Amino acid sequence: MPDTPDMPDTQKPSQPAHAVALPQDQELVLKVIPMPGDSNANGDIFGGWVMAQVDMAGSVIPARLAQGRIATVAVNEFVFKQPVRVGDILSFYSSLQRVGRTSITVKVEVYAERFWSQGQYVKVTEALLTYVAIDERGQPREVPKPKA
Repeated sequence: MPDTPDMPDTQKPSQPAHAVALPQDQELVLKVIPMPGDSNANGDIFGGWVMAQVDMAGSVIPARLAQGRIATVAVNEFVFKQPVRVGDILSFYSSLQRVGRTSITVKVEVYAERFWSQGQYVKVTEALLTYVAIDERGQPREVPKPKA
């Protein structure tokens, strides 16, 4: 790749590590671009910001199934695989893992399309989260059974 001397080293184009294809068997539930206010002094996005986005993305399928209020009750697993940078286009994919009596567990995978290598994706985060259906008092309630 040609050198671009007018850019700081941290912003120079580079091939993404471990470029992958986007999942075809999961639902795209959120796309977002992190901004400078979401980053630390090195230009990497704060892990807590990524976690908040994953929680929102993870809630999409459970909210649909629960047909009402839900609450996050567990982050069963959370793995940061690659840094997220300012300007990355993040795609959040979710898939249903388990439906219990009151709880719903989903897997969320996050892919970054780097600003300088658009069209190529790298998996940056994956997580497993559990949500519980709750009533108006915040108490657990049964997840409605799907209609046949």
